[in-house]
Amino acid sequence: MKVTSLSIPDVLLIEPHVFEDSRGFFFESFREDIFRKETSLDVSFVQDNHSKSSQGVLRGLHYQLPPHAQGKLTRVIQGEVLDIAVDIRKSSPSFGQYVAEILSSDNKKQLYIPEGFAHGFLTLSEVSEYLYKTTDFYHPESERSILWNDITLNIDWPKNLEIRLSSKDLNGAIFSSSEIFP
Repeated sequence: MKVTSLSIPDVLLIEPHVFEDSRGFFFESFREDIFRKETSLDVSFVQDNHSKSSQGVLRGLHYQLPPHAQGKLTRVIQGEVLDIAVDIRKSSPSFGQYVAEILSSDNKKQLYIPEGFAHGFLTLSEVSEYLYKTTDFYHPESERSILWNDITLNIDWPKNLEIRLSSKDLNGAIFSSSEIFP
């Protein structure tokens, strides 16, 4: 696996070694010992989530407060998404900044997003199936949402799609009034 730190170094782009031939392909989507060795991270994943979305569906920007904060390892098994991670760690030099990566079933890239980040993704293709592992269980009382189009964050969302949101995401908090990490 190839691991690359992004513009916010704690967010990692992971590219698995893919073996392809005329029959198709094979790759290890997650192997704990190699993940730990290549990332130098000592994390344990406790929950796997799977979502299916149609084009223009934006899910996020979500996070959970400590002690139920979640790190995530994300990937796409069908279609293509724009994956976004926003640094909400007040003490971080990249506080309020974001990284964006296109993940797809074709490129097989993964994104590791540590605790202390709000996270969201937008389906770019007709349909996407999105999988992610989390380092803590879903805890509804700890979940928060930041408004996807907050002007302070200035996320460069694609302009050519009609964005579709849940009522929860339509009513996300503005960044300046969000509960954040120390």
